[in-house]
Amino acid sequence: MTYKESFIKFMADCGVLTFGDFTLKSGRKAPYFINTGNYKTGKHLAELGKYYAECIKENGLEADTLFGPAYKGIPLAVSAAVALYEKYGMEVNYCFDRKEAKDHGEGGMFVGKQLTDGEKVVIIEDVMTSGKALREVLPKLKGAADVNITGMVITVDRMEKALDSDMSAVQSAYKEFGVKVCSIVTINDIIDAIENGIVDGKQYLDAMKAYREQYGAKA
Repeated sequence: MTYKESFIKFMADCGVLTFGDFTLKSGRKAPYFINTGNYKTGKHLAELGKYYAECIKENGLEADTLFGPAYKGIPLAVSAAVALYEKYGMEVNYCFDRKEAKDHGEGGMFVGKQLTDGEKVVIIEDVMTSGKALREVLPKLKGAADVNITGMVITVDRMEKALDSDMSAVQSAYKEFGVKVCSIVTINDIIDAIENGIVDGKQYLDAMKAYREQYGAKA
């Protein structure tokens, strides 16, 4: 198996990737759902970090620091930083933001590495639906220092058009902010994995392809 196929099987085994009839936050009816809240053990995080690390390496993203937006991004950035060291011998920093600035103790908005001008930062997130999280954290990062955002890594690119645009959230992020968003896998990879028997779900293939045809953004 390729690392992408292995990741899709990992998602299915963890109950993160499921098939059926789901109503999404957007109101769309989808034949699949990704619930990253089902990553909930140390083993899950250790494995997940390896896939993030491989995606970072595969896409040639340069990083001094991995940033995990609070709250979901915090354990993801930590697991990815550990995996980069254990798998590739790369020692990178990590940091995350507070929802509110701390006015006592060490104070500040960030925990972990304190950012400096010119620092290369990769943002680690689970999924990207609308780009709202990126829109919120970029001013915080740039407000802390003149950092270089070299990329953002997510687990799955749904490759869906936004409600108010023909572009996907990933495409919009690059157009609006110049941030390259890399995903471990895309919905097309998941469809291929079902067709190749990597995961079950062949009864949902027609529905998934129809959904992709209806809502998919152009590459």
